[in-house]
Amino acid sequence: MHRKPLTLGVLIAIAVVAGQALLIPLFAAPAANLAPRDLPLAVAGPPQVTARLAAQHPGAFKIIQVSAPAAADTKIKDREVYGAILVTAAGPEVHVASAGSPVVAQLLTQAAAGLGTNTPVRDVVPVDPDDPRGAGFGAGFLPLAITSLLAGVLVYFFVPRRGARLTALVAFGALAGLAGVAVQVEWLGILPDHYLAVAGSLALFTLAVSAAMTGLAALVGREGLALGAVAMFLVGNALSGIAAAPELLPRPWGAVGQWLPIGAGGTLLRSAAYFDGHGGFFAGTVLTAYAIGGLLLVLIGRSRIVRKTESAPVEATPELIPAH
Repeated sequence: MHRKPLTLGVLIAIAVVAGQALLIPLFAAPAANLAPRDLPLAVAGPPQVTARLAAQHPGAFKIIQVSAPAAADTKIKDREVYGAILVTAAGPEVHVASAGSPVVAQLLTQAAAGLGTNTPVRDVVPVDPDDPRGAGFGAGFLPLAITSLLAGVLVYFFVPRRGARLTALVAFGALAGLAGVAVQVEWLGILPDHYLAVAGSLALFTLAVSAAMTGLAALVGREGLALGAVAMFLVGNALSGIAAAPELLPRPWGAVGQWLPIGAGGTLLRSAAYFDGHGGFFAGTVLTAYAIGGLLLVLIGRSRIVRKTESAPVEATPELIPAH
């Protein structure tokens, strides 16, 4: 009699352990294998510099040759490259952009030591001084993703009609963007004071996640919530590259992460906050696709939650009524 619950408990334990065995490498393997892979890098100098980099770091850098230091800095500010190695009359010099990736900036700073003693390093686009290591930037995305997922779930369960769901999702995105910029820019000060750009990026990100969650659930039911949580949160967070850079993750996972909302959201927010929007077009397109796609799924999906109706009580028949 007790075999069925016991068997079910064992199967649950096996399933959870199997999921754990998959999640650990999903998060740990990319973090343990961070290394530059075709990392865009500008070089202003003789061809020997490029040849030396290729020989010392095979496959690490995608070299873009430029004519002058000013051209290299322009490419850094346009997010075409993460940094630059310059050979001037005074000697070699390294330019970085810690706002683009503090980890990459640190790697290039360490590489500068191989160019000669006392090689100067210039940070062309620095991070906000209130977040010198860029840790607050990455940590701020986790609560945004969690609350956006939660908003999508709550809208699905408690807002039954399509029109009301659309209104709730758009309102959530707008309010989340305003609240997010108020906290990160005005309160904590971990982002520069580009209020509208940052608010718009956060609003698009939160709308993309919440709308996709509600839309998937409206289309296929509660299974859509599980699918959305796994794809957008678990997988998307592990492959986002927010704490480092997509080009530092093992192939092809860095590129895959940029097709998911968290990775695209991190890229768009960096571009909006530090680079005047440069380098954020693809990320903005991805998030817009999730947002519009989710809202369209809400329109064509189930308008209200289907609940099991209670069976009507069986009326007593004359044959079942005892005779007196």
